[in-house]
Amino acid sequence: MSDAAAPARPVLCASIAVFRAGKVLLIRRAKAPSLGLYSLPGGRIEPGETLREGALRELAEEVGIRASIAGFVDHIEYVGRDDGGNLMNHAVVCAFAGHWEEGEPAPSDEVSGWVWVDPFAPGDLPMTQRLPEILARAAGLIVEEAA
Repeated sequence: MSDAAAPARPVLCASIAVFRAGKVLLIRRAKAPSLGLYSLPGGRIEPGETLREGALRELAEEVGIRASIAGFVDHIEYVGRDDGGNLMNHAVVCAFAGHWEEGEPAPSDEVSGWVWVDPFAPGDLPMTQRLPEILARAAGLIVEEAA
């Protein structure tokens, strides 16, 4: 890919670690990037939308459930380069932790599966970058909030 095709700026995204009965929801991505990998529900922020609003909207669109946000966890930067070192993509994802309120996960164009896992031991699922760390930090936030 030539430099002319590189993104003009990073894409801003938000995701949410939704907790229910001590487990956290992971989804399996049905589209690139991250096709086939487990991640948190989330996606691009739309113009005029806050990060929190975007995280909750993406959750509803991707899996059809509602949650409330407990707090901010961290940000993750994804910088993709081709074999020649040329920039392919760049996204900044702001991760939140939240509480499940209603609904059951359902597949969508963007989600091919889901699983509720222990946030401290999610298993050996193929996952997006830094996901185990984000899950543990999100769980810590949820535990602190309950104390």
